[in-house]
Amino acid sequence: MNKDEGQKMLLHKLQEMKTYEEALYSKGIRYIAGVDEVGRGPLAGPVVAAAVILPEDFSILGVNDSKSLSEKKREELFFKIKDNCTAYGIGLVDNIVIDKVNILEATKIAMRDAIRELGKRCCIEHILLDALTLEDMPIPQTPIIKGDSKSISIAAASILAKVTRDRMMIKYHQTFPYYSFNTNKGYGTKAHYKGIEEQGICSIHRKSFLKNILTNSGI
Repeated sequence: MNKDEGQKMLLHKLQEMKTYEEALYSKGIRYIAGVDEVGRGPLAGPVVAAAVILPEDFSILGVNDSKSLSEKKREELFFKIKDNCTAYGIGLVDNIVIDKVNILEATKIAMRDAIRELGKRCCIEHILLDALTLEDMPIPQTPIIKGDSKSISIAAASILAKVTRDRMMIKYHQTFPYYSFNTNKGYGTKAHYKGIEEQGICSIHRKSFLKNILTNSGI
């Protein structure tokens, strides 16, 4: 594939991912918040959510589900999204709250916090979310299955959330070097489990995710 073909594919993908937003724009709705989270599956660290409103003429190529992008590409797009968005907000919930309320509820808290932060900077008329619905939220919502690969706003939110959380986990690695948080970001890799086996758990581990290990080890 040559460069021109690659550009055409990216342009087509951009237009395709603006379908939900365009439908709302056609109804006179302008301030559309895409919301997504990162970190529901790891054994350690927070769950992080982002909410972002993009301008109607947003045209940054390559924005997609954060999981489908390289770390370098995510970092590049992270700055471009922040520089070109109308406004954004970040919400995070730590492992202590996750253990207390469960990961689904913690995810919803993080999303509400991100929306609240965004709402301080910009009026929100509609929310697009990746599969979830936020109860008691007075703003109209549209949950989209696999929304981070179908909506440009949700995809942008997924990138902001992913880069924010990854940076946090890299910092945690400096304090807790035994678990390879810098590479696994808290997910259950071989190196991570080896660290738990040798050092036990640390203060950012999710105990509710490690019940079998904690029970067997007598912790």
